[in-house]
Amino acid sequence: MSKFNLVLLIHAHQPVGNFDDVMERTFERSYLPFLDCLARHPRVRMGLHYSGSLLEWLAEKHPEYLLQIRNLAASGQVEVAGGGFYEPILITIPLQDQIEQIRRLGDFVELHCGMRPTGAWLAERVWEPQLPVALAEAGIDYTLVDDSHFLTAGREIPELFGYYVAEDRGSTVKIIPGLQELRYLLPFGSIDDSIAFLRRSAQEHPGGMASMGDDMEKFGAWPHTWEHCFRDRWLDNFFSALEANTDWLETVPPGEALATHEPLGRVDLPTASYTEMMEWVLPTPVRLKFHGLLEEFKDRPDLKRFLRGGFWRGFFSKYAESNLLHKKMLRVSWKLRHGAGKTPRKGARGAARHAEAVTHLLRSQANDAYWHGIFGGLYAPHLRTELWRELVRAETTADELRLGAKQYQSVERLDFDADGREEIEIVSPQFAALVKPSGGGTLEVLDFRPSAVTLINSLQRRLEAYHSRLMQTNQPAAGVVSIHNQTISKEAGLEKRLKYDRWPRNAFRLLLFANGKAHADYEALRLDENAAFAGGDYRTGEATSHKVQLIKEAPLNCISAGAPAGTLLQAAKTLKFEALENGFDLTCRIDLTRTATDSNTPISFLLGLEVVLNLLAPNVPDRYIEFSGERKPLEWGGVVDASTVRLTDEWQNVAVNMEARGASHLWIAPIETVSESEEGFERVYQGSQILGVWPVDLTSTEKWSAETILHVTKAKES
Repeated sequence: MSKFNLVLLIHAHQPVGNFDDVMERTFERSYLPFLDCLARHPRVRMGLHYSGSLLEWLAEKHPEYLLQIRNLAASGQVEVAGGGFYEPILITIPLQDQIEQIRRLGDFVELHCGMRPTGAWLAERVWEPQLPVALAEAGIDYTLVDDSHFLTAGREIPELFGYYVAEDRGSTVKIIPGLQELRYLLPFGSIDDSIAFLRRSAQEHPGGMASMGDDMEKFGAWPHTWEHCFRDRWLDNFFSALEANTDWLETVPPGEALATHEPLGRVDLPTASYTEMMEWVLPTPVRLKFHGLLEEFKDRPDLKRFLRGGFWRGFFSKYAESNLLHKKMLRVSWKLRHGAGKTPRKGARGAARHAEAVTHLLRSQANDAYWHGIFGGLYAPHLRTELWRELVRAETTADELRLGAKQYQSVERLDFDADGREEIEIVSPQFAALVKPSGGGTLEVLDFRPSAVTLINSLQRRLEAYHSRLMQTNQPAAGVVSIHNQTISKEAGLEKRLKYDRWPRNAFRLLLFANGKAHADYEALRLDENAAFAGGDYRTGEATSHKVQLIKEAPLNCISAGAPAGTLLQAAKTLKFEALENGFDLTCRIDLTRTATDSNTPISFLLGLEVVLNLLAPNVPDRYIEFSGERKPLEWGGVVDASTVRLTDEWQNVAVNMEARGASHLWIAPIETVSESEEGFERVYQGSQILGVWPVDLTSTEKWSAETILHVTKAKES
């Protein structure tokens, strides 16, 4: 009788834009000791997957590691799997980009590891039924998903000790079910329990296979796992236990296992990911209810299997910032794949620049900054920023090729973010801007193209399900546990820093609020501003490549004690864009008039015009705020008794002079989120909100005006 097979596919990934020291530390604590340990046990064979962004880093920093993989592959101990080069969620990118991503990783693996991958790792195991078409066209024979995918399709756990075939429109791909019980046993269970599970499985499914796919980082890089896996030799001992049981058990790489087993049948899987991801994607109130149900039925696996959360695309609805980044990526992909293709590429140089821009586009599709759970990087500004930077680079080239001019300033009205409302896109060689009339008449995107910097890129502070656990942090765990089962805080008192924004963190939001409010109210989000003018829908008037006019008329409501009942106010917001040789100027002018009133009673209130800027590092010497001869770190908050302030980022090479003409004060407050990561709860700087404040006294006949100007240039000429 043939031996029972253990099929392991271990996945290693680092996000595009991650810090070099983080990658080096993960290499030393996880990637290197894991491979060294595997090499000491030549009878243990498995599949390995490395994302392209990590492979590029390894090729530069540790080429000897790639040689070690190549040698293990040549010996037959290791099979290297492919997938999307920059680890995109495949179902969220255009088909042409899916195939390009897969083929690029296949080319790299073949060049450096000496074998062409036949399997593909799916980022976050996100599956949708149309995937077989792209996978098959890219030459992929198999992939791995979780057992939860099969359970939601009506399969039972005893049916998952093999593999199946999935099909879409005549294209097929083999699907290996990864078992959750194995995923939690390795390396968090005892070795005896792990071998007992495999022995029991072999007895119940003779000639079958048990499969598991999971992160290499949990072997050494997750909290306390280096001590567990390598100092205390759990991995060495586990591999030795596998070798000691070779009379009935054989570890086999995925492709080889599929070649020696017949499929168990065909399967039609629904949209799914791993169970934790499908919980994270739910809106917070629903997630809390769902988590309660999971707890209620935690001892009833027969019922718990029918409880499933959302699916991955829900992050675009849950987080507007994720949706905006995604739709920017789709827009740039369209410009490169279609728009730029309609104009001559100026020979070999143009074709080379187009190819380089496509690489920037593919890098921007790395999944990490598009979602948030424990691992997701949406809350990590350096990861978001790196994807935006890649998009700015790609789009700058695409627009030059598409518009066919060295100097241009172009406007387009379109539903940019796919919400059923029209936005206004303005681009030039110096900048790209996106105006959102339906979001309070605000500016969603502002890119400084000479330095490939996006300037707004903040995050709305919102209630997250895990905020309720902040009071339970730093509780000791019984031994090493999965990061899904621990609660750690990186600093005390984080629960006191929780704030929830009323509006998305866009620029040029108009805040009308009562006299007597102070900076402390602004920082604590207690202005009680008029909602219609701050977040309501504005009507678009004139919209050209140089000027956009937005108009809103609404009741003034209760912000002015002297305002007669029914007082209507009209706000005309005019944005002017002027490209300069070394940057650009952006002016936002506000004109207020009272309408439909017979009263001459003056009304008074305070007006704030808010700018949001994110220059990433809150407290480093080369990024700072300057005013009145003082220099402050970006994390500073307070009152500026002047109407002008300058924010400088020498590292990204951009400077923004902000002048709120005639303002009595500038109020500045850092935007800080409290979020969860692999290492626990942490406070993260997401930019600064800067409010020019004017006192307003308005009669029934006069027009009141104010304006803020942003002058954007390089911080230093290179």
